[in-house]
Amino acid sequence: MPLARPPAGDRAPMPGAAGGTAAAGTARAALAAARAARAGDLDRHLTALLTTPAAPDGVALVAVGSHARRELTPGGDLDLVLLHRGRDDIAEIADRVWYPLWDSGTRLDHSVRTVHEARTVARDDLKAALGLLSARRVAGDRTLADELRAAVLADWRAAAPARLPDLSAMCRERWETHGELAFLLEPDLKEAHGGLRDVHVMHAVAASWVASAPDGRVRAAHDLLLDVRHALHEVTGRSGDRLVLQEQRAVARALGLPEAAVLQRSIVEAARTITYAGSHLWRRVERFARSRNARPAPRRRGVERRPLGNGAVEHEGEVVLARNADLADPALVLRVTAAAAQAGLPLAPATVSRLAGHAALPPVPWPAGARDALVSLLGAGPAAIAGWEALDQAGLIVRLLPGWERVRNRPQRNPVHRFTVDRHLVETAAGAAALTREVARPDLLLIGALLHDIGKGGPGDHSTTGALVVRDLGARLGFPEDDVRVLEALVRHHLLLPETATRRDIDDPVTVQSVVTAVSDVPGRERELLDLLAALAIADGTATGPAAWGTWKARLVAELARRAAAALSGGTPPPAPVLGPAHLALARHDGAAVRVTGSHITITAPDRPGLLWRAAGVLALHRLAVRTARTISSPHPPARDGSASSGETAVLDFTAVPEYGTPPDPADLEADLRRMLAGRLDVAARLERRTRAVRTRPGVPVPPPRVMILDDASRTATVIEVRAHDRPGLLWRVGRALGACGLQIRAAQVDTLGAEAVDVFYVVDDEHRPLDDLNTLNTVRARILAALH
Repeated sequence: MPLARPPAGDRAPMPGAAGGTAAAGTARAALAAARAARAGDLDRHLTALLTTPAAPDGVALVAVGSHARRELTPGGDLDLVLLHRGRDDIAEIADRVWYPLWDSGTRLDHSVRTVHEARTVARDDLKAALGLLSARRVAGDRTLADELRAAVLADWRAAAPARLPDLSAMCRERWETHGELAFLLEPDLKEAHGGLRDVHVMHAVAASWVASAPDGRVRAAHDLLLDVRHALHEVTGRSGDRLVLQEQRAVARALGLPEAAVLQRSIVEAARTITYAGSHLWRRVERFARSRNARPAPRRRGVERRPLGNGAVEHEGEVVLARNADLADPALVLRVTAAAAQAGLPLAPATVSRLAGHAALPPVPWPAGARDALVSLLGAGPAAIAGWEALDQAGLIVRLLPGWERVRNRPQRNPVHRFTVDRHLVETAAGAAALTREVARPDLLLIGALLHDIGKGGPGDHSTTGALVVRDLGARLGFPEDDVRVLEALVRHHLLLPETATRRDIDDPVTVQSVVTAVSDVPGRERELLDLLAALAIADGTATGPAAWGTWKARLVAELARRAAAALSGGTPPPAPVLGPAHLALARHDGAAVRVTGSHITITAPDRPGLLWRAAGVLALHRLAVRTARTISSPHPPARDGSASSGETAVLDFTAVPEYGTPPDPADLEADLRRMLAGRLDVAARLERRTRAVRTRPGVPVPPPRVMILDDASRTATVIEVRAHDRPGLLWRVGRALGACGLQIRAAQVDTLGAEAVDVFYVVDDEHRPLDDLNTLNTVRARILAALH
């Protein structure tokens, strides 16, 4: 039976901002009516050719391709198959059909086959099989045409495990040749990735019963591209499917659109809709092929679901909501998407739909959990793009980030740029994820990369306009005022280094001073802003394209940044942690004290080596991820009787959240912490048992960790900064490595920004002195790096 298609009159409005205009609707309806009328006229003409002077027995004229779908545009080819039951005079019958068509100038692709011959060709030729799957009888023997359709469909379904992987490979080869339709200035509307051919292939996959037929959004996107192709053929009078720049304005007018930019934006949205749907379809095909080719696995009870994070689990290679996921949690949408990206897995379409329809979005200002989830998503690098696209297709991004609509699907009519504005922003953030070790604030780098061109589409210079937009968005995201100023300066000056390095003489001191003056927009954070600008320049240039970034430009930018850094005073070293009033009050307890209040855990105890990392190990045992930690040692407060005390008291203050599921029982956590303080809990042995019991799978590649010794940051301790991708037990591993080097942690400031940890430790040797031996420092660095791998 033929594949189902929507009725000709069932047409969704054009995607894009101008899709619902009356002029566009009228123009598109006229094009659809013209195709339907042409299909009817062709059918009547072909019927007359076959049946004049009389209808031959055992012969059928079957259309394949565009005419079979009643989608033949003015420049399209007419594809016909003349079926017969072994008639000796079939050549004469064929001549009376083909010659009049040739004489009329019709572009004709034709063949003469028996059902057996057609089946044989379809088995050997994948393209022929795709055409026959859409076969439609035009005239002649209906039974014969039905036999062909039934036979081809049966063969296709039986051979699906072998043929669908071949079809996937053929599509990928086509995409490699023609590129991605959404991001091409002069796209091939039919063959490019996200074009008409992809929708035809989706119907073929659906015919195998491996996946569902394209939904309404995909059909509407297909109809838009079909109308654009139709208008292109009418405007040019040619059969080509490439929409070149000089013809876009005329095609836009033929579609009732005010300008070429509106046409381009509509095409982008349609193409991305098709590409996104296709990505899920091909994953289903891959799972189908693996299941057919793999050995039967032992049967397990129930459905296997692996936790990935709070509210997210892996199920059959996709990420779905956990059974206890709280849809009222304002961070859930971004946290689940971040968990999928960090694991390198796609979000299940049903999960995206449920999040879009029922999940709460962050209030204004965003809570810290939602902001961290956004940073964690972007920090996944290229794996974040699929998750972002899923949220975008569901309409969630424009709800999360007001102002995104102005850059969404906006083409950049510049051959230097590879992507639309919004995709360029996401690609830049994905590239910035590889540079998070180069900056002290990876969260500001990732958010700045995501928003650096948010001013495009607005009035005036996009850097100035974008800075104003980011001032509001930064506050909306819940960043402190000082961080908002850094983001604003980052967006305003994001072109400072590349433009200065390539247009000015970097050997001139005035050039370097101009950079120093610009980064002084944020007093006290000049060096931090300079490092952010240098990293953003790399990510931005790389995401733009090879014409915008190369070895020569990278070398100039790096040298200019180095000279500007030398001209600065060295920046502000990280401040040492200090005790707040609440910590001091708890420290007055004799002996040890433990307090667990929600996600806040505070411990005071007589200081001793290993206290910090053993406490972090207990938190890891209870599946708690450390978001922040502050620890400092100070002299014991006076005893309650007023007498002086000897020794020092350590105060450890943690903020920790569950890796997934519900938080641990506070009483159980407090009891284990007390056992650890009393020396009655073997933290290392229990963590080792837990590690062996947990199934893991590789996540996305992350930049290697970085360990730096910060000179001149303290006169009484050696300051070590660790930048690494966060994972369970990270603080335990670093602290244990420091302990193995015989070092004591006098103070620590631990921060997890999204999925990135930036941890600062003030350490001394066993004689309470800072380290000054270079070999010892190198050994410490090597031990920490070994613990992080």
